[in-house]
Amino acid sequence: MRHLSNILWLAWKEMLSLWRELLLLVLVIYSFGPGMYIESSGAGETISNTAVTFVDEDRSSLSRALQTALYPPYFLPPMTAEASDIDRLMDWGETIFVVVVPRGFEADVRAGRSPTIQINIDATKTMQASVGTGYLLANINAEVARFAAGQNVAQASPVDLVLRRSFNPAGNSVWLSAISGLLNQLSMLTIVLTGAALIREREHGTIEHLLVMPLNAIEIALAKILANGFVVFVAFVFSLFVVVEGALKVPFAGSEGLLLAGTAIYLFAAAAIGILLGIVARTMAQFALLIMLVIMPIMILSGGMSPIESQPLWLQPITWLLPSRHYMDFAIAITYRGAGLSVVWLEFLWTFLLGAAVLLLSLLLFRRSVAGR
Repeated sequence: MRHLSNILWLAWKEMLSLWRELLLLVLVIYSFGPGMYIESSGAGETISNTAVTFVDEDRSSLSRALQTALYPPYFLPPMTAEASDIDRLMDWGETIFVVVVPRGFEADVRAGRSPTIQINIDATKTMQASVGTGYLLANINAEVARFAAGQNVAQASPVDLVLRRSFNPAGNSVWLSAISGLLNQLSMLTIVLTGAALIREREHGTIEHLLVMPLNAIEIALAKILANGFVVFVAFVFSLFVVVEGALKVPFAGSEGLLLAGTAIYLFAAAAIGILLGIVARTMAQFALLIMLVIMPIMILSGGMSPIESQPLWLQPITWLLPSRHYMDFAIAITYRGAGLSVVWLEFLWTFLLGAAVLLLSLLLFRRSVAGR
């Protein structure tokens, strides 16, 4: 009971100290509010409002159908131009794609021939140029195939592909970006706040005061984890219900309570990493450099930015040592697949064990770090 009382007293002291750090509180509010919305809605592998211009030399019903096949939010309503305007449009960046439909295009399709369409691409806009080309070709091929089927023209492809998407029927990248964004904010803010709190104690000389009191290292560490984790957890709850489910309209198939329980476990693991960095670093400048070395691998190797299966084979086993990888796994399973505790309990356990191992290492270094100051 005395240990619990000490932890709660230290956590309350830490909360008061954090309350006086207005800049950190603003950072937390922004990161889980507007920052979270911008990161989720602006990221992804889809295109949006892409400018396309048609040079229609055929002026047929099929060429006009190709233009109407491009619709928002992926494409802007297509513009039309003459062939002599192509260089000017591309040079001045007024459009990303210029589609040239040659004369006699519809007649060739009716005759069962394979006519060609020229597509000019402004590749300086890399994202829209690379991803948008696939979208544009898919729309054009689908419209030509629909026209050919209506005219009883034999199809060039003998295979009819039928796609059935599970858990994300529209392929909306915002859904994954939202969970990945929550993980990124959890990782960054929890590690920064917890580590910075320990660095402040050292720079102000109050860490020695705590050690001469009837307190031990585990009580000091757990108090900082509890206080800073609570602040981040409250911000996470707000972001989950208001930003993710409210503003971004991300559906939730599983239990929000189960996800919150898993998030609390991950906060413990992330805060333990912050404690370790705060012990290793001697100054706030050193801590900032360590943050840069640690945060990026945690974000990149979690599976949120790129699938684990797409990463190098030698690197994939290493990701099991990162709590963020396990958090991403069970968060996606709960949110989109409706997984229950019987499915994700192992990921919960791994996240807790990794956090406990990091915290144990931190405590082993704590006394030595203070003694060698």
